[in-house]
Amino acid sequence: MRRNRRTKILATLGPASQDDAIVRRLFEAGADVFRINMSHSSHEVLESRVKQLRALEAEIGRPIGILADLQGPKLRVGTFANPPVMLEKGQLFTLDSDPTPGDATRVQLPHPEILESLRIGHRVLIDDGKLIFVVVEAARKKVVIRVEFSGPISNKKGVSLPDTILPTSALTPKDRSDLAAALEAGVDWIALSFVQRPEDVAEVKKIARGRALVMAKLEKPQAIERLEEIMELSDALMVARGDLGVELPLEVVPGLQKRITRMARKLGKPVVVATQMLESMIVSPTPTRAEVSDVATAVFEGADAVMLSAESAAGKFVYEAVETMNKIIEAVERDPNYPVLLAGQRSPPEPTGADAIAAAARSVAETLDLRAIVAWTASGATALRIARERPYPPILALTTSRNTARRLALVWGVHAVVGEDPKDVDDMAHAGAHAAREQEFANPGQRIILVAGVPFGTPGATNMLRITFVSADD
Repeated sequence: MRRNRRTKILATLGPASQDDAIVRRLFEAGADVFRINMSHSSHEVLESRVKQLRALEAEIGRPIGILADLQGPKLRVGTFANPPVMLEKGQLFTLDSDPTPGDATRVQLPHPEILESLRIGHRVLIDDGKLIFVVVEAARKKVVIRVEFSGPISNKKGVSLPDTILPTSALTPKDRSDLAAALEAGVDWIALSFVQRPEDVAEVKKIARGRALVMAKLEKPQAIERLEEIMELSDALMVARGDLGVELPLEVVPGLQKRITRMARKLGKPVVVATQMLESMIVSPTPTRAEVSDVATAVFEGADAVMLSAESAAGKFVYEAVETMNKIIEAVERDPNYPVLLAGQRSPPEPTGADAIAAAARSVAETLDLRAIVAWTASGATALRIARERPYPPILALTTSRNTARRLALVWGVHAVVGEDPKDVDDMAHAGAHAAREQEFANPGQRIILVAGVPFGTPGATNMLRITFVSADD
């Protein structure tokens, strides 16, 4: 099943998308990768979902990517004796370690690492930023904060700390357990929440040991401050706009989305734009005009994938949400401005053989109007370098590794097929032409360009281009 678009769709599974028939419909509507949110999934649910998707993959004969999204630390205040409590602007309020139910003057903050890390002048945001405080006194076991805006506070509301670096790992004990279960189940991608520093990503990669690739969710100001280091270590990035919009001014998030998308493309790493893309479709069969424009903006910017969260997990119109996103992407990619914008954002190739070959393949394919760029790839690196170029012809990735094919389901413009290693260069040309015809990329008499590394099967050895005709015998 070949998609008529380059940008991929990442759909979250949930209560509204449990049945096999619904999941199949979501794939047919356009979902390329499925997200399992470990905030709401037990290990039994995770295992069941992976088995469900692998069965669908075997049935339809196309690789499907699976992403397990780790919950990360959940910072919350304690409970109140008589909630909700109204706080007035200018009032002083205390966060402490006392488990006694709170009142209008204080409440427990059951996270000693926060109390020890907060400093005078730091902001404390509670309930998704609806309540904003500033620290005016800081001690080891309690802090006094000043209320900046009046509002109610109640039990277990979430806490965000845009100015504070916590001396804790991004992995909680639950995350470690979930990570082990996800790797055992055989997911393709791990999304890491609460990333503050590159060491957070390195920790997960050390545990994963290549069994799954690691996607850093960029949702905290501290991550933005060390963005380049985090991006270098990560296998992919997610612009998690919901949490970014809580801890940073809303008006700076669009600029950050653009900056992250372009930096990721320059590095040749997949980037996903997420959160509230078609939010109204949780309860409505049609999106707002602003939401359509939001999805279109991410596509015009060259994002590898756009993500649906509650829209496909818990909404009333899960199929329609995926179908609508698919239609928006297809319409944008037909727009004459689309290839012009992508070309304008193209970075010069790095001074490496792989980058030079990828840039040359794109140039030759576009100059000669070839039907496809066929890339032989063991690890997926060759396909990623070609995708970085955002070529006009589609990318057909041929690999012997099913894991590689599944991971490439997230990557812009890549249609991956699992096959056998060619015996020699002529066999490579024949097999590439056969795959191009079989997958409906080219007809007999049309030409494709082949990209490979010789000797075959050697990671990072991309060093060959070959133009070949597709024949009726292929």
